[in-house]
Amino acid sequence: MILSPARWRRPRTDWLRSIATALVALIAWEALARALAGTYLIAGPLEIASYLSDHAGLILRATGWTALAAAGGYVIGNLTAIALAAVAILIPGAARLISSLALIVFCLPLVATGPILRVLWGPGLGPQVTLAALAVYFTTFLPLQVGLRAAPPNWFDLVRSYGRGGWTALVEVRAMAALPYLIAGLQIAAPAAFLGALVGEFTGAERGMGVLTIRAMRSLDVAGTWSLATIAAAVSMLAHAGIGWLWRRLDDAPPPLILASLPDARTDRRWATRLNLILVVLVVIALWWLSMEFAGLNRFFAKRPDDIWAFLVTASGAADHRTTLFAALGQTLSLALPGYALGLALGLGLAIALLMLPALARAIMPLAVALRAIPIVITAPLVVVAMGRGATGTITITAVMTFFPTFIACYQGLKRTPAALIDLFESYAATRWERLTLVQFPAMLPAFFSAARMAVPAAILATTTAEWLATGHGIGGLMALTASTSDYGMLWSSVVLLALVAVAAYAAIERIERAVLRRYGAEQLVR
Repeated sequence: MILSPARWRRPRTDWLRSIATALVALIAWEALARALAGTYLIAGPLEIASYLSDHAGLILRATGWTALAAAGGYVIGNLTAIALAAVAILIPGAARLISSLALIVFCLPLVATGPILRVLWGPGLGPQVTLAALAVYFTTFLPLQVGLRAAPPNWFDLVRSYGRGGWTALVEVRAMAALPYLIAGLQIAAPAAFLGALVGEFTGAERGMGVLTIRAMRSLDVAGTWSLATIAAAVSMLAHAGIGWLWRRLDDAPPPLILASLPDARTDRRWATRLNLILVVLVVIALWWLSMEFAGLNRFFAKRPDDIWAFLVTASGAADHRTTLFAALGQTLSLALPGYALGLALGLGLAIALLMLPALARAIMPLAVALRAIPIVITAPLVVVAMGRGATGTITITAVMTFFPTFIACYQGLKRTPAALIDLFESYAATRWERLTLVQFPAMLPAFFSAARMAVPAAILATTTAEWLATGHGIGGLMALTASTSDYGMLWSSVVLLALVAVAAYAAIERIERAVLRRYGAEQLVR
């Protein structure tokens, strides 16, 4: 349904309030920059505006080049997500395998995958587009997979009564029911695509915003770094807002809360679960080995599974390799875990605070979106410079990356509590705190756990990015060193190990989620 302008136009008071909030934020930003002048930490809006005016042509060309790569990856990644979700629905027996493979690929660390792709693709946009696609496809696949199952059962009974099959049900019923979920996934994917393209440019591209960012950081050009971060955030936020605006023009119903319904483990046969795990491992190894062989890539830089096995297990220096790799991983996890936990706590806490104090929501929400839109590859060195190369800076970066998806999911989960339940508690004169703890918080739990699972790869990306670009410690620093010295055995081993850790953490949170929902949200478990 196309809305008339009166239906989607925001009230004038809302616009005035938003403008006033933006002006206050800009004034505070400028005041902070002037107070910290000479510290090489922050550039104010006026300095950024001057820099952009002096280098408008260069930045415009670089932005266009990066946006082109991001757009290509965005389209490819989202089309892949749609195709995978459709196949999983049409072939139910393959759904678990497809979901597992999609998760494994999504958990590959972008900062380590980038140098490998640069060697495989060579010069050009290939690595940038590929990393942008890898960064977005799972964020669309996960909600879309839920949305395709969201249609009422009686609709499918109607399709079958007319003698139609699964394809008709997919196109005529499931696709319409899943459209709000798809739009929500596309919005989340927009900043991720820009981040993926920037990471690709950090691995040896010839032009683009990533190249300018490296130059600005190496020369301690604070104004240039902040200008590039501002442009990157603006592009990401415009893409995010543009998709939402388009959806509001087409439909006035708010997107439903994305709750990734989970299969109840009690209904799963253990042998089936183990068989699926074995099948996933075999398929991953086969695809990995066959793709390298089919492309005829040299084993020096394109490692096969047996090369990694030899490097870590059977080679003469395997014990030293394992010691180095696991020591670096321990350093990374010692920072990633507290940063991840802090981000979850801050996101949940802020969501509750804004629910209790709704007047703050309009001022805080744009700031939260801006924090998510600024690419981590630009902010990481700045945060480390401000807080030092110790644990504090890296934990802060990880917490910021984890915070946004948790905050948005929890806030929407708290607000989307069924109105009937709220009315029931109000009829009994329940206090606001009682409504929160007894109704809204339990209703929000599926959204919290969904965000917690999605934040696992983001936390690992944030920690390894800080180590790669700024601190030189942990597995991120190890990957940066091995990429520069062409030690591809250690680089590929780092990628495999990080992916396994991310998948294991994702699965562990999923198990905790099942246990909690079985008690507080049994309707979210698919039987």
